[in-house]
Amino acid sequence: GMNAAVRAVTRMGIYVGAKVFLIYEGYEGLVEGGDNIKQANWLSVSNIIQLGGTVIGSARCKAFTTRAGRLRAARNLVEHGITNLCVIGGDGSLTGADIFRSEWGGLLEELVRDGQISEEVARENCHLNIVGLVGSIDNDFCGTDMTIGTDSALHRIMEVIDAITTTAQSHQRTFVLEVMGRHCGYLALVSGLASGADWLFIPESPPEDGWEDLMCERLGETRSRGSRLNIIIIAEGAIDRSGKPISSNYVKDLVVQRLGFDTRVTVLGHVQRGGTPSAFDRVLSSKMGMEAVMALLEATPDTPACVVSLSGNQSVRLPLMECVQVTKDVQKAMDEKRFEEAIQLRGRSFENNWNIYKLLAHQKPAQEKSPFSLAILNVGAPAAGMNAAVRSAVRIGICQGHTVYVVSDGFEGLSKGQIREVGWHDVAGWLGRGGSMLGTKRTLPKTCMEKIVENVRKFNIQGLLVIGGFEAYEGVLQLVEARGQYEELCIIMCVIPATISNNVPGTDFSLGSDTAVNAAMESCDRIKQSASGTKRRVFIVETMGGYCGYLSTVTGIAVGADAAYVYEDPFTIHDLKANVEHLTDKMKTDIQRGLVLRNEKCHEHYTTEFLYNLYSSEGKGIFDCRINVLGHLQQGGAPTPFDRNYGTKLGVKAVLWMSEKLQEVYRKGRVFANAGDSACVIGLRKKVVAFSPVTELKKVTDFEHRLPQEQWWLNLRLMLKMLANYQISLTEYISGKMEHVTRRTLSIEKGF
Repeated sequence: GMNAAVRAVTRMGIYVGAKVFLIYEGYEGLVEGGDNIKQANWLSVSNIIQLGGTVIGSARCKAFTTRAGRLRAARNLVEHGITNLCVIGGDGSLTGADIFRSEWGGLLEELVRDGQISEEVARENCHLNIVGLVGSIDNDFCGTDMTIGTDSALHRIMEVIDAITTTAQSHQRTFVLEVMGRHCGYLALVSGLASGADWLFIPESPPEDGWEDLMCERLGETRSRGSRLNIIIIAEGAIDRSGKPISSNYVKDLVVQRLGFDTRVTVLGHVQRGGTPSAFDRVLSSKMGMEAVMALLEATPDTPACVVSLSGNQSVRLPLMECVQVTKDVQKAMDEKRFEEAIQLRGRSFENNWNIYKLLAHQKPAQEKSPFSLAILNVGAPAAGMNAAVRSAVRIGICQGHTVYVVSDGFEGLSKGQIREVGWHDVAGWLGRGGSMLGTKRTLPKTCMEKIVENVRKFNIQGLLVIGGFEAYEGVLQLVEARGQYEELCIIMCVIPATISNNVPGTDFSLGSDTAVNAAMESCDRIKQSASGTKRRVFIVETMGGYCGYLSTVTGIAVGADAAYVYEDPFTIHDLKANVEHLTDKMKTDIQRGLVLRNEKCHEHYTTEFLYNLYSSEGKGIFDCRINVLGHLQQGGAPTPFDRNYGTKLGVKAVLWMSEKLQEVYRKGRVFANAGDSACVIGLRKKVVAFSPVTELKKVTDFEHRLPQEQWWLNLRLMLKMLANYQISLTEYISGKMEHVTRRTLSIEKGF
């Protein structure tokens, strides 16, 4: 994701009229100067967004840790008149930048004394502004939700786990997987949660003494229940209660000696740092790069050095040293064996991940049998992550002592009585599966209401969890509106939005949209590659999404598209003409390829065919065109780490909410719920997981086009246009606010 950040900072800098320099080889290039500092233009950062690593190089630098080294660095910057520095790196690099900034005045004085610069030059460059972007695959920087590179590293880990799972199942093996994370267990934790690993070792929470017996007992137990494999995930920095390292080989030998299982160790190593960046990382870095430039423009000598971060889907600025301080506090807590505190300092979502992992990994007998029955179904088109949500919902329901039913084929299956009770182990191995294991249909309840009511009564269902797209929301709304006729529908209902279109009201992100964006992005990367071979070619790519332009907009940002046509951002023939002219100009440069995305229903008359004909005739003799319709490949594929994790969390939160509501409306042995808040959509809104009553959401829904009336992602379109070199006004750009990082802010529930 670093390249996407370099590209965004460079282009945004040029866009606002600044001179932009790229410094090659990190601080080393800053100290050495010379050819390592080059002025950039718009094309310097073309065609790099899809590359892993960083095209400007990065190096650990001994010299910069000394004052003499920083003196040389200051001189090199002053020579180019550079007084704004954007640093992309981990906490070491960012702390170095802060020291550099605090010494700046003194360094300039010294350069003046030594006669290396004049007093006038020192006056012109008297202040250095710094902004940081956190690039670290460990996600170990406190205060930031996600650091650049974390999501891509998780993609690599999950690809390996999926591949290993198939071989382990064939041979009935146990695998010990060692992932990176010397001081931070984030990668191990999230990949453990997203793969349903049997046992997990993280530095923040060493296992209790005597863990060897417990672990072997658990592994034996899962095998005797019919599982053909065990997966153990261990962070490279794993330790026991006394602070002694636990190595992957020690764990392997233990399993072999005690259980005699065929056991293998896989150390993932630097695979995790490589490969093409995921869509999340590309969009995150582009957003943060843009915000970084704004932060530098708005900086004054009195504003503290800040890091730009993402909180939910909002850009924020955090004081650099506050983050560094809390990050150090975590390490100190671990060194002093205050492990509970270490986990809390990592932030609320880390703590949540850990608790949910422990809850779902092994069945614990319910305290008591509850009187309630829940039914779970999938509705609408298949979306990746549905199975993860079903798995966690089933398991939490069982933990709570409820009777849990699953329904095949959506509302139609509910009307036909395709309902069966499930146990803990029936959903084992569902996490990484794409599509819908239960089967799903688009049928709405109003076509078979009588029969649905009959089965709700017959199976005594008091809670209905519907996982699906717009039809799931519309279906639950129909059930709620039929409560007046049928008392049986006065039950607790919850919708988990799951659709590649991301068009369900009540949430910023639907389950499955991250996987779909990644699928569309990978296809577009390949299309772009073919175009750079043939030269002077423009591809017109059609994406899915119904009337919702989320998929094409976000994919457009992730692949650096020239335009993305969507229904929500109306366009006329004048806009199309401007786009054709834009591409004609582009063909005169070194970049002789174009990529235009079109959402399938963005315009009644300007179809994909129409665009192809228009571009072909207008571009005659300058470029030629090709059409690609991505189609159903956007619906398939294994879920991304984000969707597995998000699905798991939504499943857990939804069932816990339903249990709470059931208790509230349980009177004299029966459930009667008819308040508005007894049927809700669960979703991530800005920074928190929220429940919105379907009757309230009805007021803000455009049913004809199946869209929420307000959509947060429309402000991403500014970024898409700016990065594609269109002249747009930035008056609509919303700058991130400065927020503080303290123990209190870390304890706030984020929902990611």
